[in-house]
Amino acid sequence: MSPVTVRSYRPSDHSAGRQLWSELTNQHNQMYGVPDQDGGEGFEEYLTRLDLGGLWVADHADDGVIGLVGLVIHGQAGEVEPIVVTISHRHKGVGRKLLRHVANEARRRNMTSLTISPESRNVEAIRSLHAAGYDVVSSIELTLDLKSAAPDRQHDSLELHELQFRS
Repeated sequence: MSPVTVRSYRPSDHSAGRQLWSELTNQHNQMYGVPDQDGGEGFEEYLTRLDLGGLWVADHADDGVIGLVGLVIHGQAGEVEPIVVTISHRHKGVGRKLLRHVANEARRRNMTSLTISPESRNVEAIRSLHAAGYDVVSSIELTLDLKSAAPDRQHDSLELHELQFRS
């Protein structure tokens, strides 16, 4: 495997960053049965966030930018948003490398905590994040789906505090 380095995002990474953003958005849309709507446009808005504390890329020696991680600042706490590795380079440690980098950056800034909010249906991401040390549940967001028919409680369920939820 060719070496991968994590470095600060540069303006010349824009096209690759936009493509990674599009991959992430499309994956989320597929999980929830929503048609693809973001061709990377959300990346433009993301780059203008006033609370964006840093953006880093995973740079592969042969393939160029293959991953992206951002740090959003909330006072003394940070949020990892986004974290994405292009599909052809997943399961090779790139995501862990990006997560380590952003955690080290948060420590360097004396932040008190670092959170991440994976999609509830993305079990693979949740398992990877848990293995990377994200093992404290700090908040839960619940949704009332106003467009679906009667909920199928057996499908895609999650148990939390002895209550069943759909994911």
